[in-house]
Amino acid sequence: MKSVPETAHVTWQDIAGLLRTELAEYGGLLALFAEQQKFLFQRDANAVLRLSGDIERQVRTLEQCRGDREAAVAAFATARGQPAGATLRSLLPHVEATAQPLIEALIAEINHLLHRVRRTSRHNHTLLSRTVEVHQEALQQLRPNAFTRTYSAGGRVTISAGQTTSTLRAAG
Repeated sequence: MKSVPETAHVTWQDIAGLLRTELAEYGGLLALFAEQQKFLFQRDANAVLRLSGDIERQVRTLEQCRGDREAAVAAFATARGQPAGATLRSLLPHVEATAQPLIEALIAEINHLLHRVRRTSRHNHTLLSRTVEVHQEALQQLRPNAFTRTYSAGGRVTISAGQTTSTLRAAG
C-alpha cells in the first residue's frame, strides 16, 4: 500500500499512485469474490468460510486505501485554496492539463470496479442466502418436528431448532 505524503506536498502524481493502488485492491477483492463464487458452486463450505476471512481483510485494506486517497485529495485541495471536501473531479483544473485524462480515467475505472464489486457482492450474498435456505429445508424434511417457524410483525420468517435429540433411529 502506498503511503500518504505530507499534506503540504501532495501532488497529482501522489494521487494518481494512490488511485492505482486502490484499483489494484478492488481487483483483488473481485478476484476473491470470483473464487468464493467458484467454491459456492462446488459446495465447498470450508473454502467459502476461509475466503470470508480473506474478503473481510481485503475490505479493510481497501477502506484504508480509500481513506489514504481521500486524505491526499483533501490535502491537495487545501494546498490549492479549495475546500478539503472538494471532489477529485472538481480539482481537475488544478492538475496539469496533460495529466487530467489520466486522473479522469483512474476515477472512471475505480467507479466501474466499485459497481462490479457491489454487484458481485450482492450476487454472492444471494447465493449464500439461498444455500442456507436449501440446507434448512433439507433439515426440515429430515426432522420436521425439530423446527418451529414463527413470523414477525413485519412478516419475516424465523426458523428455530426445537428438540436436540435425534429423530432418526436405526431399525432392529
